[in-house]
Amino acid sequence: MKQSLRVLILHEGNKAAALLDAVSNVPRDMLGSIGKMFVLVRGGKGGSKIFLVFLHVSLAMALAGLACEAVARLKGWDDPSDDGWVRSAYSSWSEMRGLYVAPVVRAIRSFYVALFLIQSADRLLQCLACLWIKHKKLKPRIIANAFHSERHGDLGDDYPMVLVQIPMCNEREVYEHSISAVCKLDWPKDRFLVQVLDDSDEESIKRLINREVMKWKENGVNITYRHRVVRSGYKAGNLKSAMSCDYVKNYEFVAMFDADFRPSPDFLKQTVPHFKDNPELGLVQARWTFVNKNGNLLTRIQSINMCFHFEVEQQVNGAMLNFFGFNGTAGIWRIAALEDSGGWLERTTVEDMDVAVRAHLKRWKFIFLNDVKVLCELPESYEAYRKQQHRWHSGPIHLFRLCLPDIMASQESKLALLFSLLQRRKVLHYSLKRTTTLFAVISGLLSLGNSHEWIVTKKKGRRAGDGHVQTKEEGGRDSPQGIERALVPGEPGTTRRKKQQKRKIRYGEEFAAGLLLLAAATRSLLSGWVVHWGVLSLQGMAFLVVGLGMIGEDNA
Repeated sequence: MKQSLRVLILHEGNKAAALLDAVSNVPRDMLGSIGKMFVLVRGGKGGSKIFLVFLHVSLAMALAGLACEAVARLKGWDDPSDDGWVRSAYSSWSEMRGLYVAPVVRAIRSFYVALFLIQSADRLLQCLACLWIKHKKLKPRIIANAFHSERHGDLGDDYPMVLVQIPMCNEREVYEHSISAVCKLDWPKDRFLVQVLDDSDEESIKRLINREVMKWKENGVNITYRHRVVRSGYKAGNLKSAMSCDYVKNYEFVAMFDADFRPSPDFLKQTVPHFKDNPELGLVQARWTFVNKNGNLLTRIQSINMCFHFEVEQQVNGAMLNFFGFNGTAGIWRIAALEDSGGWLERTTVEDMDVAVRAHLKRWKFIFLNDVKVLCELPESYEAYRKQQHRWHSGPIHLFRLCLPDIMASQESKLALLFSLLQRRKVLHYSLKRTTTLFAVISGLLSLGNSHEWIVTKKKGRRAGDGHVQTKEEGGRDSPQGIERALVPGEPGTTRRKKQQKRKIRYGEEFAAGLLLLAAATRSLLSGWVVHWGVLSLQGMAFLVVGLGMIGEDNA
């Protein structure tokens, strides 16, 4: 007990020292980052580079305008009694700005205010609907012992055949956790098959995964390992290939789990019974819960956002509208619904939402289970989070372009309204909350090259420990032993977290956006708009913190 308390005190003290060190280094890091910003442009790729240049040009114009405005105030160029050429030039610029620039800015401001009001009303209605669901205790229910018969008892003869798929690609850190969890599902062994769908291109990882599969097969689990030589279509292509196997016709349902997901043993018994005596039901979706939600500030923020997504958005859409986007994992499909909807298509990076829209157009019903939770992992580094969000932003907009003709041609007018509602929420959310991901939305809308790019989100292989998060390896960095070693001065082979704090990753787009917002905040202050100054300053500082690499990973 004393040892654990000592480790905890040392850990928290070290975090405080690291935070003070980071704050003290902010001015120096800001100056260094400003000098490196235009160097970062050379390292960009395609659209990201263009967007970064756009931010830098906008920033340069904003700073120049701000400097001109500040000098004008100090020099008194706005004094009507001064008839010098400088005052005349400034007066001409002010007049041109009032005639041409100000109306555009006001129009953009009005547009964003309107979007904010619409989103706020939408969120309010969702929250009220969620409270109504809680009050009325509206939730899907199943019949107890749905597959237990007097003739067969609980021997499994009445249990439907279930296919369980685990698509993965170079998932060295998490493959063992996911395979182990799926193989422990409480379901008759002869009534389900586990497909490990490995797209890894590293031989060492392929051997490890295959070895893990063989271990469980020797323990009596019906499990198979599949590897594609050509990794076309990313995850959609992987799933499509797996569904083409001849033995799939023997199965009625297919459950899917990404490589970092770990279902509880009773997952199938909590989900499959909803399909019984409900032939119109095509999908049952469970919610996610996170093993590393308290890992750092980034994971805490993600956890809050994702909990709102499940608790409010998906629960309300499922109960009130009977439509929500499939999350791509922690769900189970009726295979007939997948086939009727056209199966997995490789046309977008959000194949899960794609198949959900097509299934809904075919009038299949969906159920969301807020009480059934599947453990998974949030990205801990901002780099991994950034890449994930790019896919989540560009994919839905790209899908909207592809599906719009089919939606408009649908005989049910409400389908167009439902899908438009779904997309409106996303566009509003992206526009108002994630301005640095604007290019992702544009690339998806215009179907640019990187809107088709799929990058696997890196995981750490976290698992729940005794009140803390541990790495897979015993005594790792986040274990009590690892924390204590990192805090012992002078111990060989260790690196103090204080030194690690100085090795920051720079994100040019976020940093440039932060400076741009601060420039706008300063301009608002000069004009006497204190409220605008306060809002813009807070946003600008938040972007600077992200741009300086002070969020995620080791920065709690």
